[in-house]
Amino acid sequence: MFDENEYSRWIKSAYKTIQSAYNDLRNSDYNWSCFKAHQAAEKAIKSILWGVGKPRTSHSLVHLIRYLAEELHASVPEEVNEACIILSKFYTITRYPDAWSEGMPEEYFSAGEAEEAIKLARLVLEWAEELWKKLLGKESS
Repeated sequence: MFDENEYSRWIKSAYKTIQSAYNDLRNSDYNWSCFKAHQAAEKAIKSILWGVGKPRTSHSLVHLIRYLAEELHASVPEEVNEACIILSKFYTITRYPDAWSEGMPEEYFSAGEAEEAIKLARLVLEWAEELWKKLLGKESS
């Protein structure tokens, strides 16, 4: 029923992506750090979905987490939902100059935003790992 290899592939990629977000933060590439935080959270949610054989192609964390909750009858903590709402906003505006009336994305993000985005993404990653353990019957104590 569960595809542990597919789950593992996605969650490992999520952690590599969050590490890349940290690197961008250190290099003052704050827009990319925010985008990669979104990507890490997306991969974490998709790790569960792929692991249970219900993959989804959406990039909206809001819709992915809702789909996961409905399909798996899983309870999603409010702070994870809130993280998904905030991080979803970083999917497009972090990358495309035409998302802004003037300038480019590199001018619109701060170190504080990047730090917060990484923190929120880590919350989603940790929640996904705990959910996977529950699904496998390996709840941590």
